[in-house]
Amino acid sequence: MKQFLLLLLAVFATAAVKAQSPRYQDAMAKQVALLDQESSYNPQTMLDISNTFERIAAAEKTQWLPYYYAAYAQVMSALMTQDKDKIDGLADKAQANINKADSLQPNNDEVACIRSLIASSRIMVDPQTRGQEYGPESGMQIEKAKQINPENPRVYLLEGQALYYTPEQFGGDKKKAKEVLELALQKYAAFKPASSIAPHWGEAHAKDLLQQAGK
Repeated sequence: MKQFLLLLLAVFATAAVKAQSPRYQDAMAKQVALLDQESSYNPQTMLDISNTFERIAAAEKTQWLPYYYAAYAQVMSALMTQDKDKIDGLADKAQANINKADSLQPNNDEVACIRSLIASSRIMVDPQTRGQEYGPESGMQIEKAKQINPENPRVYLLEGQALYYTPEQFGGDKKKAKEVLELALQKYAAFKPASSIAPHWGEAHAKDLLQQAGK
């Protein structure tokens, strides 16, 4: 009898998950579509989007993508804000969400890319004092992502971006950045997201950076 009840509960649980799936897919698709719009890339809109992803994550605690996208939107807000006093708070929120994504999807290249961005955002608070601590952390996460999935175009976007913006005395190289960004665009051309809501951001930014690097 006990085994029958456990089986019945498992059936109901599976049915409940299936019932939630279309709502989850629709909610995620709507928010991911916002991330594909250039107009969304300002600090406040990114925060609004991150709040929605956090609400989805609270309802779908076994899904890693809502936590991932919440972290992405928060770190984008941190990177774009003009108020340096807000950066660490945003980076902390992104860190908490990406840790949750990591616990659900360990050893993931996309997660490592977000960790790299979070480290980069912290540098912006005070580049002179924080570069030595967070620069290597950002680079280490890029290398980790590359080892997990060398075909991920975001790996090369972030690598090229770091080379472009880092001063030469600290390892930056605009010529090398151009080469890496060209490789990133080759990877984007061949890249096929696992689903419509899987990570696929960055191609437009790679094109813009490459244009700047070529000047």
